[in-house]
Amino acid sequence: MRIAARPRGAWTVWLVGLLVYMLAVFHRSSLGVAGLAATERFDISAAQLATFTMLQLLVYAGMQIPVGLLVDRFGSRTVLLLGIVLITAAQVGFAFAQHYPVALVARAFVGVGDAMTFICVLRLVSTWFPVRRIPLVTQLTGTLGQLGAVGAAVPMTWALAGLGWTRAYLVAASLGVGLAVAALLLLHDSPQARNLRGPRLSLAAVRRSLAASWAHPGTRLGFWIHFTTQFSTTVMSLLWGYPFLVRGEGRSPAVAGLLLTLIVVAIMVAGPVLGWLVGNHPWERSTMVLAIVAAIVAIWTVVLLWPGEAPLGLLVVLALVIGVGGPASLIGLDVGRTSNPPERMASVSGIINQGGFSASLILVVAIGLVLDWRTAGDSTAYTPEAFRWAMSTQYALWAVGIVQIWRWRGRTRAVIDRDELMAATGR
Repeated sequence: MRIAARPRGAWTVWLVGLLVYMLAVFHRSSLGVAGLAATERFDISAAQLATFTMLQLLVYAGMQIPVGLLVDRFGSRTVLLLGIVLITAAQVGFAFAQHYPVALVARAFVGVGDAMTFICVLRLVSTWFPVRRIPLVTQLTGTLGQLGAVGAAVPMTWALAGLGWTRAYLVAASLGVGLAVAALLLLHDSPQARNLRGPRLSLAAVRRSLAASWAHPGTRLGFWIHFTTQFSTTVMSLLWGYPFLVRGEGRSPAVAGLLLTLIVVAIMVAGPVLGWLVGNHPWERSTMVLAIVAAIVAIWTVVLLWPGEAPLGLLVVLALVIGVGGPASLIGLDVGRTSNPPERMASVSGIINQGGFSASLILVVAIGLVLDWRTAGDSTAYTPEAFRWAMSTQYALWAVGIVQIWRWRGRTRAVIDRDELMAATGR
């Protein structure tokens, strides 16, 4: 039986973990406002600049399962501290980088450190908080973590203009030092122990653990929920949203920036609401997801079929609706949490967390390929028609995701019914 955590201790641990996650989001997003400066500093093309984003997504997605296994073995506190060190060192390297290959390596390690944060915080939440409160705190974590992206916009823009590239990124890197000290002093893996260690895992044991996690239909349902809900939000926010709104919909840079900001606003508003709904109606989690995905598909369909440029009001609705997809993806993590034993929690979260970022990586590449295909010659002057074709690639991912969610939610409910029957009959 788990001993109830003291509220003050639980919220302190969560706050430190949240600040570390916000820092990771800040560093993840810090290149977004430095794109033009990066092209000049490293003398690179737009395609090479986009490689930074694709590399970070690839590294982040690829590290999810290894990080989950590390957390199950060494505990959240240790892995979170390692993540802070890696991010800080990588940003220092990025600050001094003069050549594109060196900068790519530095950003790859930012991705590695970033991958070590969210799973650790989720594990801390599941350890420190009562079961019914976990969905709400999880959503608050994902929601408030986006403040890191907001913080990366105006402060980094000012720092780059006022301090220059090297000083700006060194100041950003220095934030990790203070948080590392706070984590050392305040973080505990559980109310009973500062550090928790899992059993040593051989390669055979790792394979068995991952196979057992993936074999549970709840894990697969969580994976496909994450896969289906997140990619539109991520791709619009990180790379293709600004070009689509400016060149595809004819909006000014200022209006495009405002619409992208509305995505973050939607994430922050929807997160706590979904957390409350999931905590009070856990049986309806997949139904909520299907309704959200249906709304996202519907609004995209209206925008893409609109003759000419879509009205501003319609684009505002688009930004708000796709923003809900971000916190909706966390429902997949909650499904995985309730479907697996605590000792596999972090590795299960890693498996599920791969879903949305893998889909985002596929979509980033697909949109770029279709834009090049539908644009004459070697020009990057993409047309509204080219963007309509490119953004329509989302439908293939939605189709796969919806079919899989429907398939695995039935199997998950069948397992739950079976387990409840066995418990009731004492078998």
